[in-house]
Amino acid sequence: MAQGLTLTNLEVSIDDKQILNGVSLTLKPGELHAIMGPNGSGKSTLAYALAGHPSYTILSKSKIVLDGDDITNLSPDERAQKGLFLAFQYPVEVPGVSVQNFLRQAYQARFAAEPERHFKTVLAFRQHLQKRAAELKLDVTFLKRGLNEGFSGGEKKQLEILQMAVLEPKYAILDETDSGLDIDAIKKVAKNVKLLQKKLSMGVLIITHYQRILGYLELDKVHVLVAGKIKKSGGSELVTQLEASGYAELEK
Repeated sequence: MAQGLTLTNLEVSIDDKQILNGVSLTLKPGELHAIMGPNGSGKSTLAYALAGHPSYTILSKSKIVLDGDDITNLSPDERAQKGLFLAFQYPVEVPGVSVQNFLRQAYQARFAAEPERHFKTVLAFRQHLQKRAAELKLDVTFLKRGLNEGFSGGEKKQLEILQMAVLEPKYAILDETDSGLDIDAIKKVAKNVKLLQKKLSMGVLIITHYQRILGYLELDKVHVLVAGKIKKSGGSELVTQLEASGYAELEK
C-alpha cells in the first residue's frame, strides 16, 4: 500500500465559486511541508476541503488518497478515523463541555475501530491525558474548563497540540497555527510539533502567511499557492526568497 497523503488535481468550490484550481502534492509519513501564499489564494479552503467541511464542494476529477485509501467523499469523522487531523485557525468555543470530556469523546471516535485501545474508566483516560500533557510540558489547568472558553490564543494552540498527542494522527493539517501568538508561544508550538512529528512519524502540512514559525521547524518542502494553484515548490530556501521578494512575481 502506498504511504502518504496525496492530492491529485484538487478542485474545490464554495457557493458555486471555484477557489482551488488543480492542486497536486504528496505528503509522506514524517515529512513536514509548508503552504504559503497571499491572502485569498485558497490556503484555508485547502485545509477545510481536506477536513471534509460540508460547505466546500470537491469537484469530480479531484482525488484525496490517504495511505492508499480514497477519502475524497468521506465524512469528517471518517477522515479522522483514518488518521487525518485539522487544527483550525479559529477554534470554536463550546461552553459546558470540558476540555477533558471533549478529548475523551474525540479519542473514542478516532479509535472506534480499535476497541483494544479504549480506556475502561474515565480516570484511566484522565491519567493518560495528563501524561501526554506532561510530555509536552503543557499547562493542564485548563483541562476542566469549557472547550476554548475564554482561552487565550496561546492556550488554544496548546490544546490543539494536546489533541494531536492524544489522537495520534497520521497526517496533521495546521491552518495558520501561528496566528496571534507571541515569540515564546510560537517557539513552544514549533518544538512540540517537531516532537510529535518524529514520535508518531506524522506527516505535517502547515499553512501560514509568514516565516515566523517556519524558522523553528525542519521543512522538507515549501509550496506557494497563488490563485488556487501551486505556482512554485522548493526547499526551505524558498521561504527566505519569499520574505525578500514577496508574492508579486508569482501573481503575474
